[in-house]
Amino acid sequence: MIDSYGNGGFRFGDMSHKGSILALPSGIHAWPVTDFSAVTRTDFALVMAEAEQIDTLLIGTGADMALLPEALRWRLKEGRMAVDSMSTGAAARIFNIMVSENRRVAAALIAVA
Repeated sequence: MIDSYGNGGFRFGDMSHKGSILALPSGIHAWPVTDFSAVTRTDFALVMAEAEQIDTLLIGTGADMALLPEALRWRLKEGRMAVDSMSTGAAARIFNIMVSENRRVAAALIAVA
């Protein structure tokens, strides 16, 4: 579960991390993405490596909602995941709800100030 977000990072468990994160079945990983407009398919390599364990991928695009480029959306759907992009705050909240329901969810969350 994501305990909080903001100030350029996230709190989860008894830890905190400055910067963006990937919340995957294998754990929470640092994600070097800072600007959603610059995201590429290589930024999702860890997600694709664990795609068989993920039914839904939530993408937190930062402070504002942004649409995932269509080519990237299709690439991620090759992993047979439902993919939704939204603001980071909304993605973190929905991620927590889905985790509490024991759903197979992952999140790519861009840190916000």
